[in-house]
Amino acid sequence: MTILNFGSVNIDHVYRVEHLVRPGETIASQDYHHFSGGKGFNQSIALARAGAAVSHAGRIGGDGVWLREQLAGEGADVRLLEVIDGPSGHAIIQVDATGENAIILFGGANRTITPTAAEEILDSFGGKDWLLLQNEISSMREILQLAGERGLRIVFNPAPMAAEVLDYPLDGVSIFVLNEVEGEAFTGATEPEAILAGMRRRFPTATVVLTLGADGAIYDDGAQRIHVPAQPVQAVDTTAAGDTFIGYFLAGLSAGDAPQAALELATRAAAICVTRPGAAPSIPRREEVSSEQ
Repeated sequence: MTILNFGSVNIDHVYRVEHLVRPGETIASQDYHHFSGGKGFNQSIALARAGAAVSHAGRIGGDGVWLREQLAGEGADVRLLEVIDGPSGHAIIQVDATGENAIILFGGANRTITPTAAEEILDSFGGKDWLLLQNEISSMREILQLAGERGLRIVFNPAPMAAEVLDYPLDGVSIFVLNEVEGEAFTGATEPEAILAGMRRRFPTATVVLTLGADGAIYDDGAQRIHVPAQPVQAVDTTAAGDTFIGYFLAGLSAGDAPQAALELATRAAAICVTRPGAAPSIPRREEVSSEQ
C-alpha cells in the first residue's frame, strides 16, 4: 500500500516582520530565508518523516531540482515528480512577532498539470492505495473524478480554499481535513459543532477532521467523535503546522492506528513544528515525536 500525494512543490521566500504588512504600507524585514515548501511538498515530508511509504506526483521547474532531491533524500518516491521548462511554484511569506503568517502564492509549474498527465499517473494506483490532495495544483476536478472512479481512498485538504472547490466532484472523498475557515466555506457555519453537522449533511459517508489551532482537532466519522486538545507550546512560526498534522495523521491511520492514536500523534508533531522557523525544515522526525509521549 502506498500513499500517493499529488500536490504542489514550492520555493518559500520567508520574511520576518514586526507585524503583517497593511494595505499601502512599506515595512523593513528583520530577516530573510528561503526554504522548500508547498502544501504538497510539506505533507510528503511529514509522511516520510512519520515513516509512511509516500510517492509524490507533481511538477517543478529547473530551479526546483533541489526540492526533488530533498524529497528523495527523505525517502519519498519522486519518479512521478516531473521537471519541466519554466519556474517552480513559489510563495512569499511574512511571519510576524507572534508567529502568525500571511502568504502570497505563485503556482508556476504546479499549475501546468493536465488531465491527460493526471490520468497517466493515477493509472498506476488502485483501490488499496491512498490519495492525498490539496488545492494548489491544476486539473483538480479531473484528478478527483478519476481517483473516485478508480476507488482510491481520497484524503482531501481543501487549501487554499476557493469558490471552485465547492463544485468539485467530492462524493468520492473518504476523509476531509479542514480548518474552521474552510469548514465555514463548505457549510456557512462558524462554530465547530455546526461545521461538523453541516459537513455530515453534505457528505454523509465521509470522515471529517476539523483542525482548531490552539484548541486541537476533532475527528468525526458519523459513528464516533473524538476531540484531541493541542499541546501548549510557544509558537515561533505556524507555517507548516497544518501540513505536519495531516502527514502524521494519515501516516498513523494508514498504518492501522486507531483514530485517537493517529490524532494524538499528529497533534504532538504539529506542536513541535510551530516551535521552529520555516515550512518543511520545521517538520519533526518520528523519533522526536515519539520521545514527546
